[in-house]
Amino acid sequence: MAPLFPAFDTLQKTVGSAPAPSRTPLEARLDLYPAYSIADDAKSKAKKLSEEASREFNVASKMAQSKAGHMELYSGKYYAACTFGGMLACGLTHTAVTPLDLVKTRRQIDSKLYSGNFQAWRHILRTDGFRGIFVGWSPTLIGYSAQGAFKYGWYEYFKKTYADLAGPEAAHKYKTALYLSASASAEFLADLALCPFEAIKVRMQGAIPSPYSGTMNGLSKITAAEGAAGLYKGLYPLWGRQIPYTMMKFASFETIVEMIYDRLPGQKSDYGKGAQTGVAFTGGYLAGILCAIVSHPADVMVSKLNAYRKAGEGFGAVTSRIYKDIGFRGLWNGLPVRIVMIGTLTGLQWMIYDSFKIFMGLPTTGGAAPPENKEHS
Repeated sequence: MAPLFPAFDTLQKTVGSAPAPSRTPLEARLDLYPAYSIADDAKSKAKKLSEEASREFNVASKMAQSKAGHMELYSGKYYAACTFGGMLACGLTHTAVTPLDLVKTRRQIDSKLYSGNFQAWRHILRTDGFRGIFVGWSPTLIGYSAQGAFKYGWYEYFKKTYADLAGPEAAHKYKTALYLSASASAEFLADLALCPFEAIKVRMQGAIPSPYSGTMNGLSKITAAEGAAGLYKGLYPLWGRQIPYTMMKFASFETIVEMIYDRLPGQKSDYGKGAQTGVAFTGGYLAGILCAIVSHPADVMVSKLNAYRKAGEGFGAVTSRIYKDIGFRGLWNGLPVRIVMIGTLTGLQWMIYDSFKIFMGLPTTGGAAPPENKEHS
């Protein structure tokens, strides 16, 4: 049976080959624009590096998961992984923004010390060098690593425990209250670990020159002069700062991430590792802005208390004295810097924390609830 259409060879012999397209007079010549080839080359190299990094991440992830063994949700191993992820998330990020924290603390203690943040950094670099803008990094690293470990690990534990106590229906219906209560409980314990190092950090950063050469030197000097109580004299305002901060941080993050996935096409499980960590950073940054506003007045009081509280002076007396000196407006000194710092911090913390959970083969936080593990009681 004859074909319906003529063969390609027959058409080519009849019509002939199409002529090669000629360049129009106004057409751009790419060989005259090396930026195009440089950009294409850079994109190609970036793509290769990204693919190589992804492969290395997957290989390292598989090795870590094989060494750790099977990790059931809400098991001891699961909570240990969350604790370690929280330690990395908080310790690394708070240490990285020490220069911001240094200027914020000094401006909270003395609002007339610097005219602005950049002027402050220029002055510190000129007088103390690069090392000067990282004053207080060691108590920051130790204190916030401990606090992050307690905060994230206990949050996961309390969230599961309170959900089990409430029952599935009530836990879903009142999930925001669940996030708030779990995060408040976790932060209450986390601040017991943070408080001594926060006291050392604030005194190192607030006094010029710094009274301590390092964390251990500060620890020994404070306990020698004031006893162990000297390390905890800022505990109440620290709770007043950190508990509302953490409640806002966790509850708003969980809510924002859920809203993001609700508005994206498909389910959370349809998105890859990069997309999920991107959502974590976005949700964390937005949550961090709210955290900074809610907790800022207490943050100012913590800085003032650790710098100005006299030996034997009662908490109520010193708080009244400080408020009388600075007034309501003074409670908001340094807020713009803290919004930038806490927004970035919180975004990076959630990104690091969820990246570590992905690394260990665990589901990320927020959005769709992880499936129940029926085998685990």
